[in-house]
Amino acid sequence: MPDVRVRFAPSPTGFLHVGGARTALFNWLFARNHGGKFILRIEDTDEVRSTQESVGAILSGMTWLGLDWDEGPDPSGEGEKGPFGPYSQMSRQDLYRNYAHDLVSQGKAYPCFCSPQELESMRTKALLAKQNPGYDGRCRDLKDARRKELESQGRKPVIRLKTPVEGATRFEDIVRGPVTFDNALQDDFVLLKASGVPTYNFAVVVDDYLMKISHVIRGDDHLSNTPKQLLLYDALGWGDFAKGLKWAHLSMILGPDGSRLSKRHGATSVEEYRSLGYLPEALLNYLALLGWSTEDSQQLFGKDELIKKFSLERCGKSAATFDPQKVLWMNGEYIRQADPVRLAELAMPYLKEAGLSGDKKLAAQCVKLEQEKFKLLTDVPKRLDFLLSDKYAIDQAAVDKAFGKPGVTDLLKGLMEKLRNAPSFASAGLEKLFRDYAAEKAVKTSPLFHSARAATSGRMEGPSLFHYLELLGKEKTLARMESALKDAANKPGAAP
Repeated sequence: MPDVRVRFAPSPTGFLHVGGARTALFNWLFARNHGGKFILRIEDTDEVRSTQESVGAILSGMTWLGLDWDEGPDPSGEGEKGPFGPYSQMSRQDLYRNYAHDLVSQGKAYPCFCSPQELESMRTKALLAKQNPGYDGRCRDLKDARRKELESQGRKPVIRLKTPVEGATRFEDIVRGPVTFDNALQDDFVLLKASGVPTYNFAVVVDDYLMKISHVIRGDDHLSNTPKQLLLYDALGWGDFAKGLKWAHLSMILGPDGSRLSKRHGATSVEEYRSLGYLPEALLNYLALLGWSTEDSQQLFGKDELIKKFSLERCGKSAATFDPQKVLWMNGEYIRQADPVRLAELAMPYLKEAGLSGDKKLAAQCVKLEQEKFKLLTDVPKRLDFLLSDKYAIDQAAVDKAFGKPGVTDLLKGLMEKLRNAPSFASAGLEKLFRDYAAEKAVKTSPLFHSARAATSGRMEGPSLFHYLELLGKEKTLARMESALKDAANKPGAAP
């Protein structure tokens, strides 16, 4: 498909929402599948809520997910790349004003002087009369004298489009099929606010035309905006461009309870999932399955495989449900497949936050021991703290239980003597030493294993005993056993 150009155009009013990330992903996959261009455009016309910090958060979230863009703000946040900039709407205001004034001069748009109070009164009366609560067009045909009178009062007008009062606006949607809107239900919507800042529907039309966008792929909450935008294309003389423009409106994302995904369902931003310890490839894979699927319902994809298999025709109309348990499961699958060295690198911020060793080589060796059990990167310090520091959480009840069995302390003392004289501290040799010692003492291996684990890790579960003792080393293993024996001896009621 030649000349594919798609865009993701977030409003920078917070972190990158998972719904926005899904939209960005589908645009990115479509562009990469067809050898096209993926454009990142910042729609920052919300004068109250848009911030530069949010722009940075969006760039950071997309970079973390691996969604690189061909045109738009530089990932560093400094400068831009691409031939159709600027790529932020507040830097393009002169363009919008010029096009709006052209429409006014051609009689296709007009200044509206209605105050917010008048608009609210208009809306209330329409609702009481069970009529369309949209703008009633009272400024549509103002005489010059009345217009000048309103201007002399200091009123600053908005600019509204003269929408047709008859007929219908139709378009073909790749996901939803043919869609029709009655023009009579479209009011004369605002193009420029009184401040001179463009509204969403006006700015997006100008930008999509000038940036030569070929496909508009976005959430279905924008479906009702499409007829407004098509009417604008016609008014601006860009009807031929609009005829070639392809539309695809993606299904809504719901929470597990069937309501729209929100904070009450848990994490909703990419940054939150990152901080919780998710891998970017796991979240990306999960987002791809929200409203899209393959014929065989495949669940796990590499990025290249996603690109190859993605198509808009496989996107469903029904709302997608965000399942926190499924994304957690998927993250665990990706963690188990990950290279231990990379996993340790990704876990390093969580290890450092917990005050644990920054030794990457040791961390990778430790990670490998428990890799099958991790579901999140935040699990790494919880499970490996005793291997990376001498200050670690102790399950005192478990330790007391292990040391409360008759003869355990004497058994452990004898084991320590064997360990001091061990020629090697490799895991295979340690296992043989333990088993031979148990046979020598004519005891079961379980009390020996349990007491050794409790003494050296402060818990009764964890990685393979002999593999982790090898990592601890002889000196640290014996020191912890000695300390555990002293603690046991000092317990109230301990045998003399």
